[in-house]
Amino acid sequence: MRIIETALILRNELARLRTGSKRVAFIPTMGNLHDGHLALIKEARAQADVVVVSVFVNPLQFAREEDLQRYPRTLQADCEKLSKAQVDLVYAPAVSDVYPHGLTHQTQVVVPPLVHQCDEPHQRTRLRGIATVMCKLFNLVRPDIVFFGTNDHPRYLTIRRLIRDLNYDIALATIPTAREKTGLALSSCNTLLDADEKKTAPRLYLTLQALADMIRERPSAISESLDNAREDLNTAGFRDISLEICDADDLQDVRVNSEKAVILASVWLGSIRLIDCLHVNLPPAD
Repeated sequence: MRIIETALILRNELARLRTGSKRVAFIPTMGNLHDGHLALIKEARAQADVVVVSVFVNPLQFAREEDLQRYPRTLQADCEKLSKAQVDLVYAPAVSDVYPHGLTHQTQVVVPPLVHQCDEPHQRTRLRGIATVMCKLFNLVRPDIVFFGTNDHPRYLTIRRLIRDLNYDIALATIPTAREKTGLALSSCNTLLDADEKKTAPRLYLTLQALADMIRERPSAISESLDNAREDLNTAGFRDISLEICDADDLQDVRVNSEKAVILASVWLGSIRLIDCLHVNLPPAD
């Protein structure tokens, strides 16, 4: 495994590894790797000849400076895990390598209408930052296939549309959300939860499951079900609760002909923002 810090060396190394029409898989990460990342790498290893992982905490997708500074950075431990997982290349650049002209005047990529549908400013910032850094990374790595988890559905739809609209010749692959035994979605920020918060956090997934059951039984009562779920989360100790039920294909309101909905959750627990989602197959309309 080779650890690379600059775009120039990354391009040269990939050119060397691509001989013989080898298939390149790419897993973008922000580090502090967990079993969910390793599951993505295992799947990539099965589908490609060359596996590239990026470890880059992208400043453009953080709305608050304190969140950027708090994000865990564990590059040495990450590289040990990646080596054991038989990754070929690790791209771990400095911010100055990804954004050599600074952040203030950096061209940014907006994927409409997804960004405009987000009520929360931090979500708009996050999706814009994700789209921008993905364009840069896709242009550098030029992968044949890219892998993501499914716990962040707005991110998935953003990248799917980005690939489609900008004519990237990249296959988009996903695997189911990796969870702890408690149901809590694995996240790089889970390590920042204290002991009491770690006990409370699984209530988020339990609430999503209960909400999904209510939607299946009474799809006409979405608004009431959401209000009840928000109240349950508030009582459990979560704050700044964003909980929505949308059509899974476009994040619009669920319609009569919608076949699948997605429950999107973004909540704060202490100083940590947790995100999760749950897909729900809807009963046929009468």
